[in-house]
Amino acid sequence: MLVAGAALWAVAGDARAAAPVPAEIRGEPGAYVLHRGGQPYAIRGAGVADGGDLASLARRGGNSVRTWAVGDGAILDRARELGLTVALCLDLGRERHGFDYGDAAAVRRQFERVRSEVLAHRNHPALLFWIIGNELNHDFTDPRVYDAVNDISRMIHRLDPNHPTTTAIAGIDPALVRILERRAPDLDFLSVQLYGGLPALPAALEEVSPAWPVMVTEWGTVGHWEVPRTRWGAPVEPTSTAKARLYHTGHERVLAPLAGRVIGDYAFLWGQKQERTPTWYGVFTADGRRTEAVDVLQRAWTGAWPPNRAPRLLGFTLDGKRAGDHVRLAPGRVYAASVDVDDPDADPLHFEWVVMRESGATQTGGDAESVPDRVAFWSVRRGEGEIVLWAPVEPGAYRLFVYVGDGQGAVAHANVPFLVVRG
Repeated sequence: MLVAGAALWAVAGDARAAAPVPAEIRGEPGAYVLHRGGQPYAIRGAGVADGGDLASLARRGGNSVRTWAVGDGAILDRARELGLTVALCLDLGRERHGFDYGDAAAVRRQFERVRSEVLAHRNHPALLFWIIGNELNHDFTDPRVYDAVNDISRMIHRLDPNHPTTTAIAGIDPALVRILERRAPDLDFLSVQLYGGLPALPAALEEVSPAWPVMVTEWGTVGHWEVPRTRWGAPVEPTSTAKARLYHTGHERVLAPLAGRVIGDYAFLWGQKQERTPTWYGVFTADGRRTEAVDVLQRAWTGAWPPNRAPRLLGFTLDGKRAGDHVRLAPGRVYAASVDVDDPDADPLHFEWVVMRESGATQTGGDAESVPDRVAFWSVRRGEGEIVLWAPVEPGAYRLFVYVGDGQGAVAHANVPFLVVRG
């Protein structure tokens, strides 16, 4: 899409006015480049939920964030103050949540609601592009959802010639891409979201028309649906250090070499969320400490490690067994757990041990989940990197978490799922 013109945007609560900064994609198939304000714009991005710490992202070399909904739009103001851009997501109804794209009245109401959001924010100088719906293909059967996406894209292009449009899909299924090519040709580029499947992206792009630029709007660790499970169905979570390696290899071996075909990417998640566990996807913990993945992203964005590095967690066992070893404990019996950890800066380390019930969540697509209950427990002994504790007396599925902090705002973590059974 070619860009033109520039309306004025009045800063809320400020008499000053500022013009939107036009964005466009230039180049030819295989050599596309996103431009902003007429200059090449290399995204150093991460997904940020409401209330996310934009300042920390800016300090560590990030320059752009993506959202999953417009909300009150305040993220645009915060981003502008920090010199960041925003890929603003227009949240659309999902079939799995009961939205019927065969209901013309409901589709029209959604269209008008989105239109009002576009009118409210189209001229904000921090806006980079519009994401029309997030992972609408999750458990969908009605392809008319992408007719609605196309109608919204056409409306945006009429009202806002300054910012490209896309929709974010889970995975990169060639059959779905062909549906999009037929039903949503007005989109400026395709956005895909990949976790354990990221290494297969180069091969998958062979099935996508080279005339369509691609953005990766979510990537990071491996998904909880992509890992081995215990015999009782608990997904085995990688350690924070194993996740940091995935961020490193994903950037260095997949995304960076695809420059020209992939026009940008947003790591997931600059913050913390509960999804099967409180630690699976966020690069920060619930109390705001950073993990090793933050250091990896900073190096990818700036070329340099931070002055102080996060601890590295090299191993974690419970009763001499690792997370994938189907750990079974007897109620009320005493067991030892130990963690092998290293700190690049030789900082004194602090160990926190937490027992939680196994999540019973069945949600998909990142839908909100409840945090599992913490379970009180007694320990016989706690030492440097080890604990001897009584297993819970109530049979059931649990996890033992360890958090290893360096006192400098960084932490390593891991967990072992275990089953308490009698006999």
